[in-house]
Amino acid sequence: MTMLKNPGVKYRPFPPINLPDRQWPSRVITQAPRWLSTDLRDGNQALIDPMGAEKKSRFFDLLLKVGVKEIEVGFPASGATDFDFISGLVKGGRIPSDVTPQVLTQSRRDLIETTFASLEGAEKAIVHVYNAVSPAWRRIVFGMSRAEIKQIAIEGAKIMRDQTAKYHGTDWHFEYSPETFSTAEVDFSVEVCAAVMEVLQPTTAKPIIFNLPATVECATPNVYADQVELFSRSIPDRDKVVISLHTHNDRGTGIAACELGLMAGGDRVEGCLFGNGERTGNCDIVTVALNMYTQGVDPGLDFSDIDAIAKTVEYCNQLPIHPRHPYVGELVYTSFSGSHQDAIKKGFAAREQQNDETWEMPYLPIDPADLGRDYEAVIRVNSQSGKGGFAWVLEQDQGLKLPKKMQAHFSTHVQELADEVGRELFAEDIWTVFQKTYHLSTPQHFQLVDYEESKAADGTRIFAGKIAVDDKEQSVSGRGNGLISSVVATIAETFGVSLEVKDYAEHAMTAGSDARAAAYVECIGPDGKTVWGVGIDEDVATASVRAVLSAANGAART
Repeated sequence: MTMLKNPGVKYRPFPPINLPDRQWPSRVITQAPRWLSTDLRDGNQALIDPMGAEKKSRFFDLLLKVGVKEIEVGFPASGATDFDFISGLVKGGRIPSDVTPQVLTQSRRDLIETTFASLEGAEKAIVHVYNAVSPAWRRIVFGMSRAEIKQIAIEGAKIMRDQTAKYHGTDWHFEYSPETFSTAEVDFSVEVCAAVMEVLQPTTAKPIIFNLPATVECATPNVYADQVELFSRSIPDRDKVVISLHTHNDRGTGIAACELGLMAGGDRVEGCLFGNGERTGNCDIVTVALNMYTQGVDPGLDFSDIDAIAKTVEYCNQLPIHPRHPYVGELVYTSFSGSHQDAIKKGFAAREQQNDETWEMPYLPIDPADLGRDYEAVIRVNSQSGKGGFAWVLEQDQGLKLPKKMQAHFSTHVQELADEVGRELFAEDIWTVFQKTYHLSTPQHFQLVDYEESKAADGTRIFAGKIAVDDKEQSVSGRGNGLISSVVATIAETFGVSLEVKDYAEHAMTAGSDARAAAYVECIGPDGKTVWGVGIDEDVATASVRAVLSAANGAART
């Protein structure tokens, strides 16, 4: 079977919501929602090998460290593993006073009773009951009418209400999900939720949580936002309700749906770290939180060491995080493209000159340092890279700040190596070809042994010293208007290598007592071609002498 030429014969477009006066498009997110992690429940049920007690415990501790205050710790009626883990958290005193555990159950008496029993002794807790309400589930899965579906929700609410009397030492809170909300009629979801409210009698001080799940993402994110806004307008006693968003990623827009849902009236976000979950995953609360952060909104969650967080999540889930995953992936702060690298390099250079702390960086919407990442991997070099890429790598790895024209000269040598090896070039690769190109490694044809500089009576400078030629030392001297010109004169007079200096640059490579300097000279060689020289030394004058000899080596080899 292949894709249909006319998919309309098999698939129907999702009907739009009639909400001509919708308000959410003009709103912005200005504060963080309440966060609920469902990694230990919804995320866990999606794993090939569900977490055991040790991994669940490690994940729970991670969520506490990140700062999540509401954690869905499991489905206690599903079996002994979840029940014992949840009961152990309570009895072991492992739940901080500012953290609320949440548990999930279907709307069935035996399951609800088991759920309450797992939390016996808890200071406070949220019990989350659900049943599916959409037409497809009513017709295909249950074979029930609207009234029958609504009655399931009512009965579940009554059982929850009655259980609180049995466990009166706990501050109980309630959540109800009209599961499959995203494919249900909004008016019916409101009807069912209102009936649940009638039973549980929420107050403004203790509101009920209504979870509006996109159980299966079936439409564009704006449709979900319309559904949330219409529900928010229609539910009675809105001040006694917390609207919780639980999006999935079937269409690849779960995060967008969540953000638009917040603009449409959502108060709370449910999801998993890095988006684990059934099928294509749950909403990634890390991405949603850091999206807010890049807009100047404090998300109330701490991802300062995002690599350590990722390592724990990968261990517990036994699933890798994609290298292009937003904010955390290995390559998300990395550019290989030459034009991207050039823009980033200029951005960092500009940032060094500015006093404003505002982050404004080409291609980097967030400062990697805020998440514990460094700048070393921001630019990496392969056959697609330009001169800015390897120049950045040399600067970060060796402290060399190549003049722009020299970058262009060296780029051809880097490109040749990249084409030859057919892979990414690492810092050591680039440094090796740099040393070879500019004759920095030993032995070389001309090599400085020692020298002295003096001033003649007529004001000119005299260079006198020893230069090894193919490892044989030779005493040399020459005269010029300055140190560089005297070295150039020495080389021309002694060795017959004529150089004309066109440009010179120098800079400190490091600071402190062991500081080194780099010097660069652009010369015209005997054949009229441009040759570059580089010198590195603790003394800047000696670095300039070495740079001239580097250029002489280049001229002698051409």
